[in-house]
Amino acid sequence: MIKTIGVCGAGTMGSGIAQVAATGGFQTVLFDVDPAMVQKGLAAIEKNLQALVDKQKLTAEERAAILQRLSGTHRIEDCVADMIIEAIVEQPEAKTQLFHRLAAQNSGETILASNTSSLSLDALAATISRPERFIGMHFFNPAPLMRLVEIINTKHTATATTRTALEVAEQMSKTPVICKDSPGFIVNHVARPYYLEAMRLVEAGIGDFETIDSLMEATGFRMGPFRLMDLIGNDINYAVSCSVFEAMGRPLRLRPSPLQQEKVQNGELGRKTRKGYYRYA
Repeated sequence: MIKTIGVCGAGTMGSGIAQVAATGGFQTVLFDVDPAMVQKGLAAIEKNLQALVDKQKLTAEERAAILQRLSGTHRIEDCVADMIIEAIVEQPEAKTQLFHRLAAQNSGETILASNTSSLSLDALAATISRPERFIGMHFFNPAPLMRLVEIINTKHTATATTRTALEVAEQMSKTPVICKDSPGFIVNHVARPYYLEAMRLVEAGIGDFETIDSLMEATGFRMGPFRLMDLIGNDINYAVSCSVFEAMGRPLRLRPSPLQQEKVQNGELGRKTRKGYYRYA
């Protein structure tokens, strides 16, 4: 039974996962090598929970109880738990190094999970010890609001590991969906045309960001492609597009957009930099 959860990476995604873990009743530690990021992540969680209290979706007592279950650290030695969810930079080498360290200092029963949105989990599993205890748990941004979690099995994942990951996601009040390791898994593979075709329309001068977003939202989408990319982060979205493009054999229909590449190169990553396709206060 999972009682404690460690979350590695205190960015928007990592802090969001830590929030839902603590809200779900798990003792949760949020780790990042940067102490400032840890404090920023914890502050964001406190702010989010207070907003729920203000909206009467959470009581002050419940907020206090959630925060009691949450702690932060910049010491990797403190990242010891029944399950650890990695949400760091999308670089295989960095993830592999982290998992090696986590496996060495944790119990053989600890489940290691990756929140990667596009990297090969089979490839990651092949480099770490006890691959039967390794699995993908792909949350969506913002993690406290988005109910879906993709549970991704590798060639080595044990049935018991999958079952436990499902139980954890459900205790977090999420809707888990099991899938196999493949480029982009399910959601990010299906979503590529939504982003790429929208950017091609802009590149061709057929429409602008706001017009395309407004049209898509008018048809029932909760968020247009450009507003959604700004929320996700253009750096993350572009990295996923590049990863899926390469993994699928570089098909023209999945070619990453030069428009988004330029945004990334200019540091216009979206909401987190206050400028992307739109400007933010």
